[in-house]
Amino acid sequence: MTNFREFVQKVGGGKHTGENLTRAQAATATKMMLLGEATPAQIGAFLIAHRIKRPTGEELAGMLDAYDELGPKLQPIFSFSERPPIVLGIPYDGRTRTAPISPVTALLLAAAGQPVIMHGGDRLPTKYGLPLIDIWQGLGVDWTTLPLAKTQQVFAQTGIGFIYLPQHFPLTTSIWEYRDQLGKRPPLATMELIWCPYAGNAHVIAGFVHPPTEGMFQIALGLRGVTKFTLVKGLEGSCDLPRDRTAIIGLSSSVASPEIERLHLVPRDYRFTTKNVPLGTTEELVADIGEVLAGKPGELMQTALWNGGFYLWQSGICPNMPEGLAKAEELLTNGVVAAKLQELQALQ
Repeated sequence: MTNFREFVQKVGGGKHTGENLTRAQAATATKMMLLGEATPAQIGAFLIAHRIKRPTGEELAGMLDAYDELGPKLQPIFSFSERPPIVLGIPYDGRTRTAPISPVTALLLAAAGQPVIMHGGDRLPTKYGLPLIDIWQGLGVDWTTLPLAKTQQVFAQTGIGFIYLPQHFPLTTSIWEYRDQLGKRPPLATMELIWCPYAGNAHVIAGFVHPPTEGMFQIALGLRGVTKFTLVKGLEGSCDLPRDRTAIIGLSSSVASPEIERLHLVPRDYRFTTKNVPLGTTEELVADIGEVLAGKPGELMQTALWNGGFYLWQSGICPNMPEGLAKAEELLTNGVVAAKLQELQALQ
């Protein structure tokens, strides 16, 4: 039987004697933590030592293997769309500075025939920022009470699914207590951004902050056989494109090539103002999203168009960014996106 102490010794050995875990070892370590087969002292030591060491792409692949084995999955749907779903990877500890737009992006994409899966939990450490689940609740869509079978039904009918971890993957609950006590994000927080709770081919879209993370993502996704991915240096590590700077994006170029295709999008080139919408209260954000869904102009509408246009293009619905922007404006102003939200609300 594996002794978890061996993993602690490997990642905590320091500059001269420390070692990276193999993919199989990282998977075993993750499963032992989730299943409570390691002691609290061992788990705490491992998480902080692994953060100091920094994870490798191979280790992230092993962690994903464990989540794939123990975690929930939405099943492929064919009634809604033939397009592989987009899985949006957004930091679970939420947003504190800038207004999130991804729920609107999800509604817009689904309204255009592109399925979307999101995942996350409640207000969580270390930031305890605004999570997606709170925004959805403000919009009249409560994912927290739905069992997985009901979530699957909603996903099949509307093209939008949400894996709510406390309900669908309760094994992760104990890890959040460690994150709170340590006060730092462990490498599991990095892995979560590229987790794909879907039993089929998907387009993985993940946000990141630090450039080395992109390389780790690329290696981990390659080892996992994921050939379609988009990596966004987004707002607070999310998939939301910034407006105050050039959006730096990495695209999987082809199945045969390991290289990332680099894309730089400059808001001014598309006549967008160069500022992000600050985050106020949740109630203010929900009210502003309501204005966007009503087709009314404003700063958050600009953010919705900037993101919606890009993702309509990247999903293949539109052939380029200008046509994506025009399509996003059409969908938001003619009530189609608002109707998608009403469809979701009716299924609760």
